Amino acid sequence: MFLKALALTALSGTLFVSLDLPDLAIGSPAPATYVKLKDVVGSERSLKDIASDNGLLVIFSCNTCPFVIGHDDSEGWQKRYPDLAKLCATDKIGFVLVNSNDGKRDEGDGFIDMQKQYKLQNYGGHYLLDQGHVLADAFGARTTPHVFLYDKDLKLVYKGLIDDNVDDSKAVQKPYLRNAIAAMMQGQPADPATTRNIGCSIKRAAPEQ
Repeated sequence: MFLKALALTALSGTLFVSLDLPDLAIGSPAPATYVKLKDVVGSERSLKDIASDNGLLVIFSCNTCPFVIGHDDSEGWQKRYPDLAKLCATDKIGFVLVNSNDGKRDEGDGFIDMQKQYKLQNYGGHYLLDQGHVLADAFGARTTPHVFLYDKDLKLVYKGLIDDNVDDSKAVQKPYLRNAIAAMMQGQPADPATTRNIGCSIKRAAPEQ
């Protein structure tokens, strides 16, 4: 999986971005929860609107990164979104995808593209347009995907990867996110609580001069 990930990175950009972004600590409160963003499922919504009884799962995603959509013989992580959305619905955890790729709005990450992708892939949950990458900057989100799981008090319990195999969901040996959700539902800490996120860098728009 790792070698294929590196090959994908050569096509899609760096794994991480060197920006002055926060690194949220486990146990810290969710940031920017009242910011209203355009949702493909209707009107504008905030993370506070989407959070449910037992918490909130935020995944920074997009329509163009091979780590999300797949490439050649790699399945991509978006194939796992529908089942994660169903799991969250069952466990009363809000589920939201966030697209902060301002630099590629005209190259597949525009709002209409998001609406099409949401329906085509049957994502479930919500899919927000993060114009100006406000949420991504507040979360310190660096890649697509980048996962942040919050408990019922909107305190961070897990961040990082979905699992250990972007290429094949059937070959996953360490379902980090699912394990973190299960632990959270049992009132236990996630182990590990942090994994190293892998993906394309979020394409933030260049600041105006």
